[in-house]
This record gives sequence, structure tokens and C-alpha cells, in this order.
Amino acid sequence: MSVFDKFQLTILVLFYLVLIGRMLQLLFKGTNPFVVGIGKKGFEFLLEAAFMPGLVLWTVEIVTHSLKLDFHVFPAVLYSQLFDIPVLKVLGSILIATGFVIFMLSLISFGHSWRVGIDTRNAGALVTTGIFSLTRNPIFVFLDAYFVGTWLVYPNLFFGAAAIITILGIHWQILQEERFLKTHYGEMYQRYSRAVRRYL
Repeated sequence: MSVFDKFQLTILVLFYLVLIGRMLQLLFKGTNPFVVGIGKKGFEFLLEAAFMPGLVLWTVEIVTHSLKLDFHVFPAVLYSQLFDIPVLKVLGSILIATGFVIFMLSLISFGHSWRVGIDTRNAGALVTTGIFSLTRNPIFVFLDAYFVGTWLVYPNLFFGAAAIITILGIHWQILQEERFLKTHYGEMYQRYSRAVRRYL
């Protein structure tokens, strides 16, 4: 197992520990943090509903690649290495580590307003401080960095496709959230969106 494989497994474990830990914390305080698909219909519902199965599939592939297991969900052609450039693996690891720091800062800044999905029924306060003063969507920036960084560490068609699908899906989700935020917070969100960029 290479240092990159160990790094990938470490980040994956830390990600799930932090994610599940924060969700449990909110649940114990009476807040449902998981609102994916609730109140959605059609394509919007399908996109949000695909999030968890997609994350599970991606997690399985990270584990099988890191542990060098001879098991994959899709045809072998998707797992052929496209290039082997050590500096890109380093760059990918830096992207992942930086993204993870942004993820942690965003959870701190979010406080009790954090949700997985758009909570149209119980939206928290609009968060504009901390990491949110630098980017309106720090968790989505983290996910983009995580998926692109993983593709640089494991440069094959599966992780490349996963990165592209994630970036497009996240952008679409951001547009949906912006529509809701404009309606829900009005001028307060308008001023915030003029002051802080969507990504960086």
C-alpha cells in the first residue's frame, strides 16, 4: 500500500467520522440534518436521491483501490490507469487535504444550520461568517476538490467520470439552493451573494 493509498483511506475515514458525528449531534438536539429529496419531484428528486447511492459506490471504489482489492463494480476498462505522474498524485492529495480543511471550517461556521439537502421547512439562519465570508458554498468546494483530487491520485475513467458528474451535479444543486435562498432570505441573501463568490 502506497502513501497515497494510506492517505486516501485516512481522509475517507475522517470524512465519515465527521459527517456521521455531526449528523448524530444534530439529531440528538432535535434537528433532522438529512433532508435529501424531501419535498422534491421529478429530476430534482432523482438527482438528490442519487447522492447517497453514488457516495456509497464511490466509497467502495476508494476502498478497493486503496487496498488493491481485485473487485470492481463496473467493467475493467474503466479502471485502467490513464497516466502515472507522481507530481499529479501529490497535487491531488493537496487538493483533498485543502478541501477537507474547508469542510471542517464550514461545519464549524454552519453550526446548527447545516443540512444535507435543501431544508425548505426548517431552514436555519443565513450563515455569512467564517469560511462563508470567502465562499458561499464551502462544502461543495470541498466535494469538488475531493473528487478531482481523487482522480489525480487514481487517474482512471471511473474516477474521472465521477469527478465530472459530481462537478455538474453540484453546480446544478447550487443553482437550486440559490433559488430557495433568494426566496427565503430576500435582500439579505442578495447582498451576501454580491459580496461573496459562488465558489472562490
